[in-house]
Amino acid sequence: MNSEARFLELAKLDRDEAREYLEKLRWPDGPYCPHCKSVNCYQLKPKPDSKRPVRKGVYKCKKCRKQFTVTVNTIFEGSHIPLNKWLMAVALMCRSKKGISAHQLHRQLDITYKSAWFMAHRVRYVMNQGPYETKLKGTIEVDETYVGGKAKGKRGRGAKKKTAVVSLLQRDGKVRSKTMKRLTAKNLKGYVRQNVDKSAIIMTDDFKSYNGLGKKFIQHNVIKHSEKEYVRGDVHTNTAEGYFSLLKRGITGVYHHVGKEHLPHYSNEFDFRYNMRKVEGGIRTVAAISCVEGKRLMYRDS
Repeated sequence: MNSEARFLELAKLDRDEAREYLEKLRWPDGPYCPHCKSVNCYQLKPKPDSKRPVRKGVYKCKKCRKQFTVTVNTIFEGSHIPLNKWLMAVALMCRSKKGISAHQLHRQLDITYKSAWFMAHRVRYVMNQGPYETKLKGTIEVDETYVGGKAKGKRGRGAKKKTAVVSLLQRDGKVRSKTMKRLTAKNLKGYVRQNVDKSAIIMTDDFKSYNGLGKKFIQHNVIKHSEKEYVRGDVHTNTAEGYFSLLKRGITGVYHHVGKEHLPHYSNEFDFRYNMRKVEGGIRTVAAISCVEGKRLMYRDS
């Protein structure tokens, strides 16, 4: 099934079908209790002579005796928005190359703007792929960019009202990004050492804070941007620059403004889509939905 067909399939789901879809995705081997992890569970059904209705999709654990649904211990828990609209929101955010604004979700899903904004942040919270279990290997481009509103005076490094985003981009592989308040040598080199294997070849520009990386890795190649040098054989940071252009076009063209406190969430979103760029949007959607377990984000914390 191609990406468009998978998207249309999700778009046609009603509430009950969306719940059943999530149950199959989250519980491929049958339901288990999110409270005690027991598989000894059963679905509640009304008795023939009972006048009390039983909500669809409610299960009960025989071990801890607690009731639960498939949304418990996920980003969907406690939400009054229908589950089929939640799945549509995930699909829209995963298939859009540069993201989709809360205003667009508000219009397409017919929900309030406040709900759409919080919904989008919950999905971004799911897209957070850290902490990483393995370090990046191969050729790694390390670069930084600055995101924020326009301001008079200095541009680039040291500019006011802007936040630095540092990315470690593995050629033909994945990217890992982090926002930093201060671009010191300690912060930059510490982040690189934490996420990159010692056997890697590091590519950076001639920013002084990168000096000394060659002592920690097998090789450190420097391209001299200060001397208008941008490519020297296979030494360059152009792949990272391409990723930054995608990030900035998305923030400027789709979101228009991103607060400093929310920038890490948007960075997670763009990292997630970039790391799954070689698969169809439908597969990205399934991957994102598969990560909803164990993640709750309250409105006061978003």
